[in-house]
Amino acid sequence: MTGHVVVFAPAPLLTVTIEQQADAVELHLHAGGQGVWQARMIAALGVPATLCVTVGGEVGDVLRVLLADENVQVRAVARQAGSGWSVHDRRDGSRTEIAEHPGEPMVRHDIDELYSITLAEGLRAPVSVLSGPAAPEVVDPDVYRRLAADLRANGGQVVADLSGPYLAAVLDGGVTFVKVSHEELIDDGRAKDDSVDELVAAAHQLRRDGAGAVLVSRADAPALALLDDDVTEVRVPPLQVVDHRGAGDSMSAGVAAVLARGGDLEQAVRTGAAAGAVNVTRHGLGTGRAETIGELIGRVRLAPLGEG
Repeated sequence: MTGHVVVFAPAPLLTVTIEQQADAVELHLHAGGQGVWQARMIAALGVPATLCVTVGGEVGDVLRVLLADENVQVRAVARQAGSGWSVHDRRDGSRTEIAEHPGEPMVRHDIDELYSITLAEGLRAPVSVLSGPAAPEVVDPDVYRRLAADLRANGGQVVADLSGPYLAAVLDGGVTFVKVSHEELIDDGRAKDDSVDELVAAAHQLRRDGAGAVLVSRADAPALALLDDDVTEVRVPPLQVVDHRGAGDSMSAGVAAVLARGGDLEQAVRTGAAAGAVNVTRHGLGTGRAETIGELIGRVRLAPLGEG
């Protein structure tokens, strides 16, 4: 793959996970958060990724070290307040939250510096991904509106995997591709329930509101893709699930990776679906071998709604 993707991840997290493997207890420390997972998958697909972040406090010091080990370029702003973190226990096979903190709200200086860095990187890249913070109080949604508008006005493609006020903001700014889950559409009041009719209507409304194309993930059910005027089902071969978290982020990462190398929307959706499917077979979020994803892409089918 060729191309280059910039990932806007204003508030990455330090993730601490306790695992049980046979008779041994393991402690895993990783850089995490939506943007980190997306950048990790983009790089796994062979596309160079630049991650634009802020880090601060003792947690931020650890994050700097962990981010340096990722296979991505990192542009980091030293923020005035501390970075966020999460601690989970997976010793019994399920994920139990012990404690978490999304990070302190970003102040004006943090936002100005990160915005400038992201804009510079985004103007040099064909595709930018806008990822959300762990909590809405961390960064003002209007930052997303401005960034989407500025990148689009200068010829860039913008991929967004957002919900709530952040989704509304990028729609207002204009966005090339929106990935959103059916739960998020319901929570945002954009769909009354998870019926196909409601989700299809919501996807069409997203197009009218400013999205060029829309992908609605539906947990275990086939995703719905609105690429032109018609909605298709994205059918992926079933795989055993180890951890469902991160599947949606891997989907949007796969879409961005294909668009960055000049691929079309159908190939982008197939790749995103394959990346998301492979991710759920692994413990690590935003991970997967390119060869496995490549083998699965050919098995992903875009089928007209209602086709058996």
